[in-house]
Amino acid sequence: MNPSNVRRALLKAAVAAPVATPLAVRAQAGTVKIGSVLSVTGPAAFLGEDMKAGMELAIEQINAAGGIGGRKIEWFFYDAESQTQKGLNALRRLMTQDNVDIVVGGGNMSGMAMAMLQVTEKAQLPFISTEGAMTIVHPVAERPFTFKSTVDDDQVIARLADYFSKKGIKKVGLLADSSGFGQSAVEQAKKVAPARGLEMIYETFNPADTDLTPQLTKLKGAGVQAIVCWTVASPGVVFMKQARAMGIDAQLVQSYGFVDKRYMDLAGDAAKDVLLVSVKFPVGDDLPATDPSRANIAALTAAFEKRFGRRPNQFAAQTYDAIMLAKMAIEKGGTDKAKVRDALRGIKGYQGVGGTFNFAADRHSGLSKDDLVLLRYEGGRFRLADYK
Repeated sequence: MNPSNVRRALLKAAVAAPVATPLAVRAQAGTVKIGSVLSVTGPAAFLGEDMKAGMELAIEQINAAGGIGGRKIEWFFYDAESQTQKGLNALRRLMTQDNVDIVVGGGNMSGMAMAMLQVTEKAQLPFISTEGAMTIVHPVAERPFTFKSTVDDDQVIARLADYFSKKGIKKVGLLADSSGFGQSAVEQAKKVAPARGLEMIYETFNPADTDLTPQLTKLKGAGVQAIVCWTVASPGVVFMKQARAMGIDAQLVQSYGFVDKRYMDLAGDAAKDVLLVSVKFPVGDDLPATDPSRANIAALTAAFEKRFGRRPNQFAAQTYDAIMLAKMAIEKGGTDKAKVRDALRGIKGYQGVGGTFNFAADRHSGLSKDDLVLLRYEGGRFRLADYK
C-alpha cells in the first residue's frame, strides 16, 4: 500500500476508533522519541494551540495503529511561551535530558525556529520546522538536517504573481512586518518581482504596531494596484480596517500566515473582498473532485472534529503533516540521524493534507506553488477564490 493510502486509512480509522489520552505513552521502553516546541501561551498562542492539536492527533493515530515499526511514539512537548530564549531552553532539555530522536516544531515563530536550528544543526539532529520563513531551510548546504512542512516564501510570491498577471496588476505594495517571517518575504520578493515584471514598493511595520496609516499613506500615494500584508500578528487586522477607512481601492491581500477565522472576524466588514494566499486545506469542500488533496482534507477534518470538537485550520494541518513526515523518515532511518535525514530527502509524491510533498538533497521544503490557492472570507468561512 502506498504512503498516501496508509495515511488515509489511519485517518478513517481514527474517526471510528476511541481516542487515546494525549501523552499517555511516556516512559515506555523501546519508544520513538519525538520532541516538540510550540508556543501555546503568549502572543503566538493563537497559532500554537491548533498546531499542538494537529501533532496530538497525528501521534495518537500512529500509536493506535501500532506505532513506528512496532515502537510507540513517546512525545515530549514544551511551551516556549512565545519567547525565543525559553524555546532554546526547551530544545536543550529535549536534547540533553529527553534524548529525542527528532525535533518537530519551532515555536510557531520563524525567528525562534531560526535560533533553534543553529543548535540542532550543530548536533546533527533532524529538525522538521512547522514555521514559515524560507530562510529556515535555505541555504540547504548550511542546514542539512533542517526540513520544513510549510510552503516557501518565493513560491507564495510566485503564486501571487500568477494572479496579478491574470488581472493585469503591475504595481504592488508589500507591507511586511519586521519579524523573520516578514523580512524573509521581502528578501524573496526582491528576487521574484523583477523576474515577473512587477514593480514592488516596500513598507515595514513592527508586529506590535497599532497604526499603519503612515505606511498605507505612502502606498496609496504611489498608486499601487494591490497591497500584500505579510504578518501573522494582529496588525494585519489594523491593515484591513485602516485601508478601508482611507478609501484605498487597491486589491488587499493577506499572506498565508494570516488565514485564521479569528482575525477575519475581528476585521468585520473590512475583510470583504480581501484575498488570502493559502494552501488548499481551508477550502477542501470547494476543491474539484479530481484534486488529490480533497479526500485527505475531509478525513482529517472529520477526525479532528471528533477529537477536539472544533474545525481544524491550516496550522493544525501543517503540524499533522510534519509528524507524518517524521514517521515516514524514522520508519526508514531508525535511530540513525543521518539516515533519517536521508529518508526525509527521499520523500517524493507524498500526499499530505497541506499538499504534495517532494523533497530532495537540495530542497528541504516539500510543497510547491501548485499547492497554493487564493481565498476569500465570506459568511464566516473561507471560500475558494482562485484555483489555478
